[in-house]
Amino acid sequence: MQLTRAPLAGLAVALVITLLAPPVRAQEQEIGAKESSYDVTAGSELATYADNDHVFVVSPSIAGSVSRPTAGWSFGANYLVDVVSAASVDIVSTASRRFVETRQAGGLNGAYQLGKLGLSANGNVSSEPDYGSYTGGAGATYDLFDKTFTALLAYYHGYDIAGRHDTPQNVWNHQINTDGLKLGGTIILDRATYLAIVGDLIFENGDTSKPYRYVPMFAPGTVVTRGESIASVNRDRLSARALEQLPTDRQRYAVSARLGHRFTWATLRMDERIYTDAWGLKATTTDARFIFTPVQRLEIGPHLRFHAQSAVDFWQRAYTMRTGLDFPALRTGDRELGPLTNITGGATARVLVGPQSDLRRWALGLDANITSTSYLDDLYISQRTSEVIALVVEMAL
Repeated sequence: MQLTRAPLAGLAVALVITLLAPPVRAQEQEIGAKESSYDVTAGSELATYADNDHVFVVSPSIAGSVSRPTAGWSFGANYLVDVVSAASVDIVSTASRRFVETRQAGGLNGAYQLGKLGLSANGNVSSEPDYGSYTGGAGATYDLFDKTFTALLAYYHGYDIAGRHDTPQNVWNHQINTDGLKLGGTIILDRATYLAIVGDLIFENGDTSKPYRYVPMFAPGTVVTRGESIASVNRDRLSARALEQLPTDRQRYAVSARLGHRFTWATLRMDERIYTDAWGLKATTTDARFIFTPVQRLEIGPHLRFHAQSAVDFWQRAYTMRTGLDFPALRTGDRELGPLTNITGGATARVLVGPQSDLRRWALGLDANITSTSYLDDLYISQRTSEVIALVVEMAL
């Protein structure tokens, strides 16, 4: 069973934001300044996910970096493990039993600043029993107008190979190639405010259909209601089942904007992302965080996120099959390709436990979020509630 690749996507986003983030001001550099010419950071996170669809994930991870600001270079590495246990409605509906799988992912990244020009490169690898993913990319930034504007250009290529756990990959596999281009820039609006805008062009080629996902078929005229139960679907569907079949290419387009402002005692960050693709899916995502410092060693604040999307063009709640095994050419049971909305609410807390001379040398963090998702035109379930809790330890030398 193929697991989500969201953690690697998150690492890519983090790299872009790091490239676009405005330079730290001299006053901020003085806080916790190190005598060493090398900056070394390390961190570990334990994240857990659970939802009311009987999916549970535990994700321990570690990351570290070393840099020498006076020489302009930095290097980082990360490693993550996902342990998934699932007995979701999609698994139960195919008479399958709960499964437990492990995914491992790791990455390397490096950057070099040569005057106004910044260069970076990164590579990531992800492996699970029936899926492998390999991504590499490079980017460049350039400072203009006395460093009040930083331009970004980046490219990455991904190669994925999907298989089945019961079939050797040299007998059956799907290969997916992805090319991505990022173009953007950061504007320093004033001493405390910046605006970053990034455009993404992503081109996928290959069959991303899930080899385990069967789509129920119905006779023409069969009435199937939203959220209809497994028992009702099994009663009304035809005996024939069809494997999922998605288009074998996909072009994605997105524009993301981030506004950050630093108050004397707090930080506000707001993100907006507009997305569309060749499959007809359109989406908007709004995210806001407000972190304030009520006392010297504590950073805390709320987090809100709203996401809404339309369905892909070939989406149907109930696919019909005509006589002679005439399946629809395109079909899916992936509710993440259907119309949905979700809202996330949570909070972040970070305690600085370093010595008084360098408070940020050690930090402990807690991030907790609850998401409510409404599936507007889907079988089996119409609502899902999930929670993510992450414990973080950070160290700076």
